[in-house]
Amino acid sequence: MNEELVKSALSKVIYPGFQKDIVSFGFVDKIEIDGSDVSVEITITSSADEVKSELQRGIDLEVSKIGAEKVSVKVNRPAVPRETSSRGKNIAPNVKNFVMVSSGKGGVGKSTTSVNLAIALAMQGKKVGLLDADIYGPNIPRMLGVENAKPEIIGNKVKPMEAYGIEMISMGSLMASGEALIWRGSLIIKAIQQFLTDILWSELDVLVIDMPPGTGDAQLTLAQSVPVTAGVTVTTPQTVALDDAERSLNMFKKLNIPIAGVVENMSGFICPETGKEYDIFGKGTSEDLSKKYDTFILSEIPIEPKVRVGGDSGKPITYTNPDSEIAKRYLKAGERLWEEIEDINSRGVVSNEEIQPTTGASACSTGNSSHSSGGSCGC
Repeated sequence: MNEELVKSALSKVIYPGFQKDIVSFGFVDKIEIDGSDVSVEITITSSADEVKSELQRGIDLEVSKIGAEKVSVKVNRPAVPRETSSRGKNIAPNVKNFVMVSSGKGGVGKSTTSVNLAIALAMQGKKVGLLDADIYGPNIPRMLGVENAKPEIIGNKVKPMEAYGIEMISMGSLMASGEALIWRGSLIIKAIQQFLTDILWSELDVLVIDMPPGTGDAQLTLAQSVPVTAGVTVTTPQTVALDDAERSLNMFKKLNIPIAGVVENMSGFICPETGKEYDIFGKGTSEDLSKKYDTFILSEIPIEPKVRVGGDSGKPITYTNPDSEIAKRYLKAGERLWEEIEDINSRGVVSNEEIQPTTGASACSTGNSSHSSGGSCGC
């Protein structure tokens, strides 16, 4: 028993769906021989379990024919690619992760949530950008205290403004204060794309995108322009808000955007005099909706006057008063959101493993054995 003999046996193992063997493809990485025991390590280009199983059987059969009493195979497989909303398109490749903050209706605190989540992520040491994609109602500049500032123009690009450790751009910073934007959908689509391509974003760990309410042109354009890593839905406890929140969650499903959680805003009320929390609008009503879409409540944020004051004065509570109860909840939500982002990015990774014998495998996961040679069947 020697390596050349084993390699000759492996050259008879045809890669499923092709006419070439695994040696000719260069898939054999290592051969180890210990008496009559043989170990083979291979790297294959398909993540399909059926391909793995068929190769195991072929290797075991051919190597046993030359006298091996025990055959073990270690397979290295690629990560299973996660299908994204953009189908692989990314017009902003300098951004590692995109988080879409959405709501089915206005007035539920979506922009406040976007600002404080972005700051919470930045306070974890992440490089964060905040895109105010709410074209018709851009409130982010005021909430960050830069409503009177204008971004710097460099050539034909725009440099995002910086506030509280994050980069930010908003239509509100590019137009006169109080001016109404009366645009058709085609112009909204163009604006969203330019926010991604014509803004000089840094190499960002995450771009938090404050979407307009609803499920329209802006949401679809964004989802098709970049691979949205995760979606966050903001709602309030009332049934009418939950009805619209479900539409937002359903949109994420249809656009193939992983759901990172639900933020239940105005969930109770904290009395500023006593610090006691009261349930005035309902609380925890998002739980059933979260379970329906296989996600969880990212945070329950009660009504707190300091949140409103901070938003109106451009001093976000998460940054300016991090020891407050509300800030702690936003910070915790930021931590959970990042954990979800990391989990989403790791899904589909197939680690190296010892192949165990199985039966009933076909040439590929579709049963198609007539693919042309020279590469993976991709199944």
